[in-house]
Amino acid sequence: MERRLAAVLIADVAGYGRLSQADEEGTRARFQAALHEVFEPKITAHHGRLVKTMGDGLLVEFHSVVNALRCAIEIQTIEAARNVDIPVDRRLKFRIGINLGDVIVEGDDIQGDGVNIAHRLQGLADEGGIALSAAAHEQVKNKLDIGFEFLGEQRLKNIADPVRAYRVMMDSAVVGETICGRKFAGRFRRPSAAVGVAIVLLIAVGVAWTVPWRSTIEPASTERMAPPLPDKPSIAVLPFINMSDDPKQEYFADGITDDLITDLSQVSSLFVISRNSTFTYKGKAIDPKQIAKDLGVRYVLEGSVQRAGEQVRINSQLIDAVSGGHIWAERYDGSLSDVFSLQDKVTRSITNALALRLTDEDQQVLGRQETAIPAAYDAFLRGWEQFLRTTPEAYREAIPHFEQAIKLDPDYGRAYAALALDYYWSVTKSWHRGVQEITPEVAEAINQNLREAEKHPTSTSHQVAGLIAFGWGTFPAAISEFNAAIALDPSDSWSYAYMARALAFAGRPSEALQYIKTAMRIDPHYPPIFLAFQGLAQFGLEQYEESAASLEQATRLNPDDAAGLLLLAAADGYLGRKQEARSAIAAYDALGRRNGAAPVTATFAWGTWSLYHRPEQDRLYNGLIRAGVPEKAPAKSQ
Repeated sequence: MERRLAAVLIADVAGYGRLSQADEEGTRARFQAALHEVFEPKITAHHGRLVKTMGDGLLVEFHSVVNALRCAIEIQTIEAARNVDIPVDRRLKFRIGINLGDVIVEGDDIQGDGVNIAHRLQGLADEGGIALSAAAHEQVKNKLDIGFEFLGEQRLKNIADPVRAYRVMMDSAVVGETICGRKFAGRFRRPSAAVGVAIVLLIAVGVAWTVPWRSTIEPASTERMAPPLPDKPSIAVLPFINMSDDPKQEYFADGITDDLITDLSQVSSLFVISRNSTFTYKGKAIDPKQIAKDLGVRYVLEGSVQRAGEQVRINSQLIDAVSGGHIWAERYDGSLSDVFSLQDKVTRSITNALALRLTDEDQQVLGRQETAIPAAYDAFLRGWEQFLRTTPEAYREAIPHFEQAIKLDPDYGRAYAALALDYYWSVTKSWHRGVQEITPEVAEAINQNLREAEKHPTSTSHQVAGLIAFGWGTFPAAISEFNAAIALDPSDSWSYAYMARALAFAGRPSEALQYIKTAMRIDPHYPPIFLAFQGLAQFGLEQYEESAASLEQATRLNPDDAAGLLLLAAADGYLGRKQEARSAIAAYDALGRRNGAAPVTATFAWGTWSLYHRPEQDRLYNGLIRAGVPEKAPAKSQ
């Protein structure tokens, strides 16, 4: 039996089964093209050997880890460029794993743990990304113009000992750096006892906005002037009225409205207001002109939904709020089985009325069905109605509806994602209340449902994956997930807000500020925490005057925003406003006393923001010192 040390590279197509199911011949043809036009030439150029292809995967051997990684980087760069002109739902995205280890040679084949570890590492990589073992990392660190993210020790299937893993980062801002974090990669891992206590403590005092809950306090928009019209056609979809004989069908009318907002937002030439703002008008008799003025749009869509058993009628009319005239009105009759077709007709009628040109990508998105089982869709809408109430009781009541939807349609990706998100918020909100309720069962429920959701990706699945990645401090992964969520539902203001927070924590405040401004524009009735995220970005840009103004308003509207109070004190410290800073710290300490926390110190605050980009972490510390916060707690007297 011959053995040798080898650099092993394994590449695999993410979601190949789903792609093949949608277009088997086209997917196979694109894989073969990538193999012959990209992989084989690059493998040869970097002195590697293609051992074999395995379905949608490849096994490659190199004598040098540096050559293996260079090859992988060039392949992923080329593939990303090739994907630009390919529809989103047809793109091949490879995951690549690299390991340096002992292999068993059998003819032209290689086997053994050296190969198995590379295979498991491939599963940890992002779509279009690269993961490698510590053994491989040791050979390439400081030798290429890239950075790395330490993913911690990974328990890999059929591998006895934990493997320390790293993720390759090709961002020029992190060249030569190794960032510490825990990679989520679509899997929820139960934290150790020590990590769990730290997370609970951090959330209990609200330091890092790990729980951006939907505040019940009056939205901040009441104090702002109406935003100006955007430079393209703009529309607000008001909640459709339930005209059914059964008042309990309200959830169905709301669900139709939600889906129309999402569908319209995916038309690239149309500006659409988030449902968070339009639903503030639910049940209110307000002139559409006033609504359009409040939200900064030209057009308003209103309508009604009537359901009798399996029969559905949708009435809708499009109003030009500038002239006050009706542009278009129509009635659509059908059955529950073709409800998505009815929604598609409404969307296309609006685009025709506004003379919008639909791109090929717009055409592909419109009319896409999330499930072919009407009863599953109905069960999902019942659960979603409960989930949006954002109370512990409502979260519990939503679960059986989502489970019923999945039972009726085991491939219902949106239902799996909603169930994962429901469990996630249930756990994190329990943490925030100081109740340590995370259990292995709940963690596994999130993990399992998210894995299933990722087989049929939705904006919700990417959003929950991003939230968990952010919680682990893995900001590049969180940013990638939120970006995908935005692409699939550009009307969800929370995805932009989460993106802004992740960018700010990753040390990219300028980008963060643009995303939070976008969130505020598509959701003019935004919650106070959006102002806090804006203040966070401004703080990172050293715009302390603007940051203090944003944070002062955020904490006034939501006095329980401990993180906002802490950052406000630091901003006031830089501005020399000692009295205002003391007031913010006093309010922060008062919140901490509810959970038995000691008065804050600059050192403690610095430590609790340890996931933050280091310069901003230090900036917080220095701001608190200037605000008069003690560096350390006073020593206890003997």
